[in-house]
Amino acid sequence: MSATRDTTGRTRYAETPIQKTALILGIVFLVVGIAGFIPGLTTNVDAMLFAGHESGALLLGVFQVSILHNIVHLLYGVVGVAVAISAAASRNYLIWGGAVYLLIWLYGLFVSGDNPANFVPLNNADNWLHLGLGVVMILLGIFVGRRRTARTAEA
Repeated sequence: MSATRDTTGRTRYAETPIQKTALILGIVFLVVGIAGFIPGLTTNVDAMLFAGHESGALLLGVFQVSILHNIVHLLYGVVGVAVAISAAASRNYLIWGGAVYLLIWLYGLFVSGDNPANFVPLNNADNWLHLGLGVVMILLGIFVGRRRTARTAEA
């Protein structure tokens, strides 16, 4: 029996590296979602709209946010914390969550700014962040916790 298994052979909550990674990312998303509502961390909170490119609120004075955008971060956070119960769910969260962020990045490339379809809202800083998040989440999902194959040295 390994140290990461209980007596039923099941992995415990956030015990494996992939589960810890999903948990940490989930917590970060929760913090970001909450921060999006806090004056001081978010400028122009009084100009925040539920959705749309007209929302004037900026998280850390850089990332355009709305109530919907903050809710999406909170949901990503809740899911990240919840999936840490399973290594497979954690891996799927990271890979598929990263893929969704890459789709959001593509969406932002075409509809950012004053485009009426920019309902999230997204600005250029958001687009770069979403690209980075997507790539990093996918790479974490693929590589964290994977075992390296042992190589034998030939003499």
